[in-house]
Amino acid sequence: MEAEAGISATSFLVCGLGSLGQYCVRLLREFEVTINAIEAIAPPHWEIPDLPNWLNELVIGDCRQPKILEQANIHQCRAILLVTSDERVNIAAAFAARSLNPNIRLVIRSAQENLNELLSQQLGNFAAYEATQLPASAFALAALGDSTQGFFRLEGCLLRVVKEQISTGQRWCDRRQLYELNTSTRRVLNYAEHGASPIDAFYQWEPNARVRAGDTITYIEIAERLTNLAIAQEDGVRFRWQELIRNLAWKPLKHKLNQFWQNSNQMQRVGILSCIVMVSLLLAGAVLFKMQYSDINLQEAFNISLILALGGFDELFGGRQMPFQISWWLYLFSISMTVAGTIFIGILYAILTERVLAARFQFLKRRPPVPKTGHIVLIGLGRVGRRVADLLLELKHPLVGVSATAMPLEVPSEIPLVTGEIKDSLAKVNLAKAKSVVVLTDDEVANLEIGLMARAANPSCNLVLRTVDQRFAESVARLLPDARVLGAYALAAEAFVAATFGENILNLFRLNNRTTLVTEYIIEAGDTLEGRLLGEVAYGYGVVPILYQRSSYDSARLMPLDDIRLHRGDRLVVLATIEGLRRVEQGMALERHWLLRVEKAMSQEAAFEGAGAIARISGCDISLARTLMNQLPSILEVPLYKHQALRLVRELSKVQVSSHLVSDPGDGC
Repeated sequence: MEAEAGISATSFLVCGLGSLGQYCVRLLREFEVTINAIEAIAPPHWEIPDLPNWLNELVIGDCRQPKILEQANIHQCRAILLVTSDERVNIAAAFAARSLNPNIRLVIRSAQENLNELLSQQLGNFAAYEATQLPASAFALAALGDSTQGFFRLEGCLLRVVKEQISTGQRWCDRRQLYELNTSTRRVLNYAEHGASPIDAFYQWEPNARVRAGDTITYIEIAERLTNLAIAQEDGVRFRWQELIRNLAWKPLKHKLNQFWQNSNQMQRVGILSCIVMVSLLLAGAVLFKMQYSDINLQEAFNISLILALGGFDELFGGRQMPFQISWWLYLFSISMTVAGTIFIGILYAILTERVLAARFQFLKRRPPVPKTGHIVLIGLGRVGRRVADLLLELKHPLVGVSATAMPLEVPSEIPLVTGEIKDSLAKVNLAKAKSVVVLTDDEVANLEIGLMARAANPSCNLVLRTVDQRFAESVARLLPDARVLGAYALAAEAFVAATFGENILNLFRLNNRTTLVTEYIIEAGDTLEGRLLGEVAYGYGVVPILYQRSSYDSARLMPLDDIRLHRGDRLVVLATIEGLRRVEQGMALERHWLLRVEKAMSQEAAFEGAGAIARISGCDISLARTLMNQLPSILEVPLYKHQALRLVRELSKVQVSSHLVSDPGDGC
């Protein structure tokens, strides 16, 4: 597509046209925006051949230089994507961009989490992601190769996306209609009848369809609730502190000290006694020297006592003659202090040595053996590999790591680890009986070679390969059609592009060979979501609301109802594809094709309740709904989405109001 001439309010600037930058440009093109770019050196070839035609302007130069940014019309850009491979360049360019355009949205590539948080506070309107770590969950899920399609945490709860094929005897088979599967802990995302291919978009299924054997259902569910547990733990901690204060206030201190002494081990007791003895000797020595020599002050007396306790007896009395007159009993006390100090220091060294050795043995704890069967072989333990390993460890799935270099302290000790030449290491990981092989090294050619070796050793294993170049990935996919070939930058680019429009991308996963983004919105005045019902947002833009929060002071609701109306300041988290985000950004809601015809209400009470249900679900004014119920039979002249309309029919039926749907004659259906 040819870029429009001139610069508009929808201009975006991409700095760095490596693999990630080129994928970002390709995705931005789908939003029909004007794209400018800066690249340090003109690329000799493009991974995406048509990319130069999509750019309104390409500036060759250093994106950290204000002059170069001005040439790229940064003053008129809405957002800037800083995605070079050098984090220092990205951060420096972010400061330069902010100084030139105080309102521009900054999206940078950076793995420095602490620094990113500080930069967000200082620069504002800022988002930072690490391109190699964003797709880690996608690789982990591909490795599992089971029904789990995605997982992430929200508000202390673990949410899981599951793709399940219904079998005879399954709890839903022939017993449930699809809409009945939507509960306070579950939402249906996708449905395909037996033998049919799943449809990519959300809500492209009939709510009243009955679940049959062989059908495939994809849904998101709350797999683990942690919020209540966290609150209980917090309350428990608070209770223990209150109990401790009451105990100290009302129980004799002697009893508490005696209880603490009984619960301590021998080393702790020796350390406590040594400290008590040394403090007592220090204070006693200071007092005695002050009493014996009245011409010195208390600080000098304490200094003498401290020197003796630290083994400085020879510094005071090491000469042939005493430097000052001292009584025999004070001389003996000084000797005793030096001896006690030497013993105390020895005990202190012993305690520290014991702690250091214990920590060292903990670091060198022996790793578990390589699993025999049904495990995942993870090859390549760079930043992506370690993140994938952490995720698989969290899911408690057996795995073994393979690395060309020794890194015992960088990989969790719970994971078996084989180091050395990767080709030789494959013989040590029970490859023939492995469930999956995930190859994540930085060399995609090496990944292909290792993948072919793994396929030869275990033809039935689930093979996952990491690539960078899209054309190379397509070639590998043709060579290994049953392998999962994932491009790290292609996955990450969707999160970067979504962030340029002001959204916060919390996570991403692959569903039906498409990337689904877990996206957070904070509703602002005048944006395309303000004033809409959640049902209108869901069915109109093709996104799935999974969390709603009225304000930061209210508790968040998971799997919220469609009846909630969004207001400025509300927080909303949705599942969306890049197309869904584009619809939200451009306000391009899908057409509503259905009208509601209300036939009869069984009583006046039913008519009253029915009017409330119509206003609540359709979003129309309550007076319009009451007028409709007073003129039955009649049609509600408010177009609805099919899922929304069918739910309204069901709700009216519950209050004894009969109704049905008719197609909207104004849309040509």
